[in-house]
Parts: sequence; structure tokens; C-alpha cells
Amino acid sequence: MTLLRTLAIIPARGGSKGVPRKNLKLLGGKPLIQWSIESACASHGLDRFIVSTDDGEIAEVARALGAEVPFIRPAEYAQDATPDLPVFQHALRWFDEHEGYRPEAVVHLRPTLPFRPDGLIDAVIERLSSTGADCVKSIVPVEQHPHKMWRLEGEGLLPFQDTPLWRQVGPDYPRQKLEPVYWSAGLVDAIRRETILERESTVGAYVIAFPVEPDLLIDLDTERDFLIAEALLQIERDRLTNEVTRS
Repeated sequence: MTLLRTLAIIPARGGSKGVPRKNLKLLGGKPLIQWSIESACASHGLDRFIVSTDDGEIAEVARALGAEVPFIRPAEYAQDATPDLPVFQHALRWFDEHEGYRPEAVVHLRPTLPFRPDGLIDAVIERLSSTGADCVKSIVPVEQHPHKMWRLEGEGLLPFQDTPLWRQVGPDYPRQKLEPVYWSAGLVDAIRRETILERESTVGAYVIAFPVEPDLLIDLDTERDFLIAEALLQIERDRLTNEVTRS
């Protein structure tokens, strides 16, 4: 099987309201962005990888860690509410215009999700390459089912999903009997070039699931999230130390 020529994009804005300078905050003794850069460096399936940032300091750190930073992202694509699509479109069009480089797919590596097992990036690229999918998304099962969720209307509660089943049995229905639902994990997502540029979408019409372990899903958005991640890293270090001691 021939793999799609794939560019990984690590988007890293300088601004962050929840955790100031989040992408440079230390996790396990190294800047948060380093975790994603190291994952990209370890991949055998990527053609290239870049950090897309609007911040000079992040760019400097990323280059020192071995990442390409071919441009500084324009401010219009680095606002608090900027979605992923224009960031990817900007990168692809910049490469086409300045280098004539036209990757066939993009892999999205979010710095805030640092715990990627070895081989995950390559496995997602292989899945996209071997199928006709527009996108391959990493997912995890969730217990908080939409059937049991509510929405507010004034002070009143209405079912989030007003389905025939809800009208028949209400919200107190065994979760095991409900259709499983999944959360977009965001650890590694792969999208075809034409999906981004022609369909103007980050998912397209045909999306294939790539299940990952829920324990990997530590999304770092708050100081509390960083404390949890540090605790998990310490647990892993202690486990490895105990294994060495026993051997």
C-alpha cells in the first residue's frame, strides 16, 4: 500500500486565556508543544510536519526542537474563536504558493493532547490511505449519553434529544440499552487535501472511526488539567522504576 503524502500541522497560538502561554508551559519538564513535536518526529508515515503559530517565541522554541516553522500565522487566523479549517487552508495554500508543495492529506496534532502512543500517527495515516474516507477521526466511547441530557428554556428543562424513545421511557433508561455514542478524541485526525480545500471541511462526507484508549484523553485546558497530567506522568515513572527494581 502506498501511503498518502501527508503533512502534519501542529497549531499553537500564543494567546491562551485559561492557561497563559499554555503551549510553552512545562509538562513533565518540557514545553507542552514538545510532546507533539516528538510524536511527529517519531512518525515514519509523515512526509513533513510544521508548527503553525502566530507567536515568535513559540516559533523559536519549535525550531530548536526540530520542527519546521515556515511562516508566522497571520493574526486573522489566530483569534480566540478561529476554527481549525482556515488554519489548515492557510498552511496548504502557503505551501502551494511559496514552494509548490501539495501534500495529499493533513494530520492534525493538537498540542493540548500530548499523550500519543508510538505508532498511532502512522496507523491513522495508513487507515486514510487504504480507504476512500475523507477523514479518519480518533474517538473514545462516552458514558454521558445525549439521551440523558437536558437543555434549558428559560427556567424549564427540555430533553436535549426529544426522541420517540425519550417520550416513551423518559431519561431514566439503562445506559447499556442505549446506542453507544463516541467523543471526538482529537489525538490524531487525518483529512484529505481536497476535503479541506474543495469541500471546505475538516471532516467531509465519509468519516472513518479510529478508536483510541480513553486513558490517553487528557486535554490540557486548565491549570487543574496540568496537575492531573503531571500526576499521571509520576505514576508512570513510579511504575517503570518499580519494574527496573524488581528486575
